[in-house]
Amino acid sequence: MVTIGENIKKYRTKLGLTQDDLVRKFGVKHTTLTKIESNVVIKPSVQTVAKIAKVLGVPMEDLVK
Repeated sequence: MVTIGENIKKYRTKLGLTQDDLVRKFGVKHTTLTKIESNVVIKPSVQTVAKIAKVLGVPMEDLVK
């Protein structure tokens, strides 16, 4: 099963963005993104996922499937 964190990392790297790039555009703490991508946080808030999806230019559904 693919996690939200794995999907975020996949789309982020596809766009050539580092975690730092995404954090700057997204406006959250680096530790938050790191925890999501490393599956420490398995169910981030809907607001967080929506913000990341917007920055990555993908539908939120693509991150949660």
